[in-house]
Amino acid sequence: MRRRPESSSTAPDTSAKKSSGTSKTDEEAKLNHSIQIRTARRSGFTWLTLFAVIVYSSWAVYQYQYENLPVPLTAEQAGKRGFSEVAAMKHVKALTELGPHTIGSDAIELALQYVLAELENIKKTAHWEVDVEVDLFHVNVGATRLDSGMFVDRTIIYSDLDHIVLRMLPKYAPEARENAILVSSHIDTVFSTEGAGDCSSCVSVMLELARGISQWAHGFKNAVIFLFNTGEEEGLSGAHSFITQHPWSTTIRMAIDLEAMGIGGKSAIFQAGPHPLAVETFASVAKYPSGNIIFQDIFSSGVIKSATDFQVYREVAGLSGLDFVYADHGAVYHTKNDKLKLLKSGSLQHLGENMLAFLLQISTSSHLSKANATVDDIQSGHDSAGQYMVIYRQRFANMLHSSVILQSLLIWTTSLLMGGSTAAVSLAFSCLSNILMWIFSISFSVLAAFILPLISSSPLPYLSIPSLVLGLFAAPAFLGALTGQHLGYLVLKRYLSNVYAKRKQLSPAIQADLIKLETERWLFKAGSLQWLVLLVIGTYYKIGSSYLALVWLVPPAFAYGLLEATLTPGRLPKPLKLATLWMGLAIPILVSAGQVIKLTTVIIGLSVRFIRHPGGTPEWLPSVGLSLFIAVVICLTLVYLLSYIHLSGAKTSIVLSTCILFALSLAVVFSGIIPPFTEETARAVNLVHVVDTTGGFGEKPNSYISLFSFTPGKFTKEVEEIKEGFACGRHKAIDYVTFSVKYGCLTYDGTEEGWDESNIPTLDVVKDINGDKRITQVKIDTKRSIRWFLAINTEEIEDFTFNVGLEELVAADGKRSIDGWHTIQASGGKNAPTKFELTLFWLQNSTRRSDKMVQSEQRPLLRIRTDLPGVVTPKVETVLEKLPPWYSLFGKSTSPHTLSFLSSLPIDF
Repeated sequence: MRRRPESSSTAPDTSAKKSSGTSKTDEEAKLNHSIQIRTARRSGFTWLTLFAVIVYSSWAVYQYQYENLPVPLTAEQAGKRGFSEVAAMKHVKALTELGPHTIGSDAIELALQYVLAELENIKKTAHWEVDVEVDLFHVNVGATRLDSGMFVDRTIIYSDLDHIVLRMLPKYAPEARENAILVSSHIDTVFSTEGAGDCSSCVSVMLELARGISQWAHGFKNAVIFLFNTGEEEGLSGAHSFITQHPWSTTIRMAIDLEAMGIGGKSAIFQAGPHPLAVETFASVAKYPSGNIIFQDIFSSGVIKSATDFQVYREVAGLSGLDFVYADHGAVYHTKNDKLKLLKSGSLQHLGENMLAFLLQISTSSHLSKANATVDDIQSGHDSAGQYMVIYRQRFANMLHSSVILQSLLIWTTSLLMGGSTAAVSLAFSCLSNILMWIFSISFSVLAAFILPLISSSPLPYLSIPSLVLGLFAAPAFLGALTGQHLGYLVLKRYLSNVYAKRKQLSPAIQADLIKLETERWLFKAGSLQWLVLLVIGTYYKIGSSYLALVWLVPPAFAYGLLEATLTPGRLPKPLKLATLWMGLAIPILVSAGQVIKLTTVIIGLSVRFIRHPGGTPEWLPSVGLSLFIAVVICLTLVYLLSYIHLSGAKTSIVLSTCILFALSLAVVFSGIIPPFTEETARAVNLVHVVDTTGGFGEKPNSYISLFSFTPGKFTKEVEEIKEGFACGRHKAIDYVTFSVKYGCLTYDGTEEGWDESNIPTLDVVKDINGDKRITQVKIDTKRSIRWFLAINTEEIEDFTFNVGLEELVAADGKRSIDGWHTIQASGGKNAPTKFELTLFWLQNSTRRSDKMVQSEQRPLLRIRTDLPGVVTPKVETVLEKLPPWYSLFGKSTSPHTLSFLSSLPIDF
């Protein structure tokens, strides 16, 4: 055996040290040589393909989910028991040919006669074992106050209304009449439209449904009641009067309301519950289910200032059920363009077949009697992809969401414990990157919204071509998001550079590549963290649409865990795979792309009637709101994709392309090539002949024509073409009781004709008692007006009673107010009363002051506006003929008709 020679213990072994140093250097060289860093190869073509696929996929999902309508069936194809859109369209045509049919008009009487005649025909042709009852129900007078929504600060008075009620049940099962399903919609329209969408389409669907049900009802366990009401457009009066006064209302266990906030398309559920029976039954049997809980969350939050009869059925009657709405072409809502030719083929077939299947199923249910019971475990989320609907209850939602939250927190905690302080700091910087992404994205997009009024004739230049918002708002939002995240990327990369600098074994070149790759991964993971935060918030507040956070959290996290993650701390990072992005985004895009696009179109449609007080809201506000929404969508949905761009060689090309898209969109707006309004997407305006006596007693009435708009923008160019002596600006705010006009156009030329002083309403104090409690009695005479609004100053008045003749309609039971006013809103038929008695109970600290200077600064005690529906004065008629074709009169429950009278009662009367 050969022995190794021993070294001397006294002499230093310099050769060993040299050998050791050489060995270490060799090991580092071998290590550096063995490490192969793959760079991210993402060419411009790859990114072009990626963006094209995402955009096309999103649009395809939207088309399939919302534009894919069934083929209309003829009466022969549908048969006696089916639903025929062709037959229903005949009803729409007949009703719209009557023109606007407001309550109190001749047209509404003709519409009622038409519906009544059709129902009598259905009664004659019904199955011989089906009992069909038709009731023309007349309402003398009534009043209501709702606890929420847009009518929370007012009392609604209604009178002389007519409704038509149809009930069907098995002839030999009379017990079925004790449990009924209500299907409801309204016949009346606002004064400015023939109402093809809102809601002649709904009434026509109900008529065709009634015909089909009349051949099925002999096998039902429950009755079906169809309510064709009037007065919905004047404060939900029709639904309230039926629920509180009709004898059949006590048998109703479930309410289905059909509505429209546009015209045609797919009629979707946008309110459901509180009991889940209705929505669960619908989801299980509907042929083309469509619903969106996002709209329910938004609507219930009060962001959209609107209301439907379903609110009455839930609040007043305590019923559960479903509220369906047509929401396509939202810009035509309550304008002249709500007309038959814009009603998409297949729209009625879609709703009709869904409702027929639902009614056939629910009418045979033995659980209907419990459908209006109060339950805690209500449905949390429902959504549709056009062919199916996913429903789950709140209890299951809590379990599912909590499970995902806990697992996510466990994974994050494990990752941070394994990574130590470096991982914690990296997470903090990646969150900073997300914060910067939000700040820059919102800032860039909102800045673009501020620019629009400066370069365009309208602050809403995208109304006629909604796709313009991609260039005007989505492009700067994307550019801002990329800029903000890139700044965070640079900060995080610098921090990781300091960390890697301590690792001497790696060469600087390798370190630089590893730092970039690890930074990219942290940005991707931070995207899932923001969705985790949203899921926690949504679960805590039981927000139904929080399922979207679940969808955007789980698939990307799963894809990352499957293709990218490792539990080995020493493993070096690699470039993120494009397969991870494809796998992670496929399900989120499939589930949410259509809803996002649909919600965007709805918001754009709402912009036409965005302003509550014309001139009281900055012109840029609607565009800022839309740009903010788009920036939020960009930051939420593209956060994963953005993390891939920073290492891409196509980054410059992407930024340049985005800038070009934005510049081209601005150029289109600036040039005026695309007009903001068209004849079919009109600007909502009001033209009112006002007779104003609020100046004081004994003064001559002030008569003028007022032109204003609920759509942002000026009238300068149009008024120059109209002429007729209009002057536009903020001369003097006009108080229309329910709102005020702070910007508009006025003319006094030729305004003395077409009205009479005998139509001016009067507010006469008949008694004023000063005792322990001051009480004032006021007689109100609205003269010829059957549509009027009275505001009561609640800074002086504690409560009031309201009488019609000897009947007390409104008791002194406490009233809500907004901005110091409580409003009484009244409307009715031709024989509605016009004389009333109001008893006011003053606040204890209210004082009566006589000083003229103080008096001039005081708000009046009462303000009243009366409208004369259907009356068009000569001057208004002349101006109407000169209005541009892209203008349309706009009607709503609080807006004036073409002739209004204003009056008031001062505090020191």
